[in-house]
Amino acid sequence: MSEKTSSKLERILASGNLAVTSECGPPRGTDPEAIIEKANLIKDYVDAINITDNQTSVTRMCSLAACIRLKLMGLEPVLQMVTRDRNRIALQSDILGAASFDINNMLCLSGDHQSFGDCAAGQNVHDLDSMQLLQLVRKMRDEGKFLGGDEIKRPPKMFVGAAANPFADPFEIRVPRLAKKVAAGAEFIQTQCIYNLDKFEKWMEGVRERGLHEKVHILAGVTPFKSAGMARYMKNRVPGMDVPDDVVKRMADTPKEKQAEEGINICVESIQRLKEVEGVHGFHVMAIEWEEKVPGIIERTGLYPRPEV
Repeated sequence: MSEKTSSKLERILASGNLAVTSECGPPRGTDPEAIIEKANLIKDYVDAINITDNQTSVTRMCSLAACIRLKLMGLEPVLQMVTRDRNRIALQSDILGAASFDINNMLCLSGDHQSFGDCAAGQNVHDLDSMQLLQLVRKMRDEGKFLGGDEIKRPPKMFVGAAANPFADPFEIRVPRLAKKVAAGAEFIQTQCIYNLDKFEKWMEGVRERGLHEKVHILAGVTPFKSAGMARYMKNRVPGMDVPDDVVKRMADTPKEKQAEEGINICVESIQRLKEVEGVHGFHVMAIEWEEKVPGIIERTGLYPRPEV
């Protein structure tokens, strides 16, 4: 484990325990209670909580402020940061701001295109891409230097992560793309929601062939379906998502009043199977606006209580 960070998430992973993370979307307003309520629902069942950064390009309370709210509650945040909205000056500035509050985990992302969101006429920045953001955070942490070369007084102590989508086309570049993120400095990976377990296991075979599972901690992403409609939407409308026909059919064949329960059953079964996959070091449970279901999922999969480190 790096001596440069104080991340609880890093300590859990370094100890060999399966880590559990979840995430909260900040509100579309200034009331912090939205974040506080979500965090209170899941805090005892996860090791760290991601705060999304204007996800789907919709304007929300900034990720950094919401992460500070979690720190004030004594919780472990993961700051998500996208390169879509900030140039390299702003990125470095926000990293320093986060580190000043001892926010010790960061997920480096490109971000959804602004045309998806509520400000379609906005400008994409992308001064850096997600790979370069990884390199930037590692340079600031490991070398104690800004991108311009000047020294940093009290460098940021970040455990640095990235996202991976094992399902996007073309499939054959998915493992090489992960390798690039590891080479750029990623220490943990949170994956896209996994519904096609066969394809994910095939991706993990490629990951193991290149020894990447020994260089980076992979947290498998899962999202419970609320309904058959959600399953169909994820399959047909969400880019890069792979929902097999038999999973959609299973949801559709379930009576409407029991579909939410069946969606949770599928999520629990997926975690149980993924626990057996060599190289999976934990789980990222993305219960989108359904945080109250996270504790039951964690309990049913034997991932509760969480270890103390």
